[in-house]
Amino acid sequence: MNRSLTDNLNMVSKLTPGKAWNAAKVLGSYVVSRYTGRAVQWGLPISISLEPTTSCNLRCPECPSGLRAFTRDTGMLDEKLFRKVIDQMYGHLLYLTFYFQGEPFLHRQFLDFVRYASGRGIYTATSTNAHYLDDAQARATVESGLDRLIVSIDGTTQETYEQYRIGGSLEKVLEGTRNVIRWKRKLKSRKPHVVFQYLVVRPNEHQVEEVQTLADQIGVDEVAYKTAQVYEYEKGNALIPENPRFSRYRKNDNGTWSIRNRLLNHCWKLWHSCVITWDGKVVPCCFDKDASHQLGDVGRNPFKRIWLDAPYRDFRSKVLNARSNVEICRNCTEGTSVFASA
Repeated sequence: MNRSLTDNLNMVSKLTPGKAWNAAKVLGSYVVSRYTGRAVQWGLPISISLEPTTSCNLRCPECPSGLRAFTRDTGMLDEKLFRKVIDQMYGHLLYLTFYFQGEPFLHRQFLDFVRYASGRGIYTATSTNAHYLDDAQARATVESGLDRLIVSIDGTTQETYEQYRIGGSLEKVLEGTRNVIRWKRKLKSRKPHVVFQYLVVRPNEHQVEEVQTLADQIGVDEVAYKTAQVYEYEKGNALIPENPRFSRYRKNDNGTWSIRNRLLNHCWKLWHSCVITWDGKVVPCCFDKDASHQLGDVGRNPFKRIWLDAPYRDFRSKVLNARSNVEICRNCTEGTSVFASA
């Protein structure tokens, strides 16, 4: 059976009548909001991103974790807070990404968190630089019930890889990936669905085709090519790819650069998902890396109240009325940033 189809069927298996009804309400409220210009919300999130930690072993140049440049507090997700979130949300939550900033495997309880969420019938995913997937950790990862493992690779040679993944070892990435795939086979497990994610920047765009060959050799299930967000793009940036297919930006006639997409006054993410930081702050999406738009705190209030309360409604209304006025939206190309191949 096609491996992507197997993964999709696995996700569908997590769907319950309650989750399906919630998803219908979310979609309906988004459609009504988009076409009336009035923010309404009838459902609860279909998916969330939950941050295990802000810590990271690498120093990638466009990442607050790598730059050690957060303006918000940094730390590790507390087990009690984690369980509180899952216990409140598992009835309507289909998809949980254990990632926002940082390297998830630096959290010693990370795989315990995965087991708990998986046991609650939630599709679980994470993104990793794969430097901590030794033999024992790879086996534990497969046994945890993790559904999707996204491995950041970003180069097929060490010379290319380290230009963005500063301080990283491509050999460790490949070894960790091989360890997981070997344990999948030993344990006769179809999970996790292993994805090579290739963040396309100018230093590595010449190896775009090579990563698929490498993935096939190792036995990776899927390759996804992701466009890069850069913070200083108006005057150009050495990371912007030359191939426009892999760029979020375009060069204007006057020599300046701008986002390729128009900033339309709507955003599906604000209706179906959110991000929860390691310390319980609820923020709109992954573009709010410093949690500057905090819409609530799950450590203090039930999530449902936060999701349906005035601050969230007001933020959705701002996006519906003038998305370009919201700072975190101005460098966003929602829905057009990933190209996948099986």
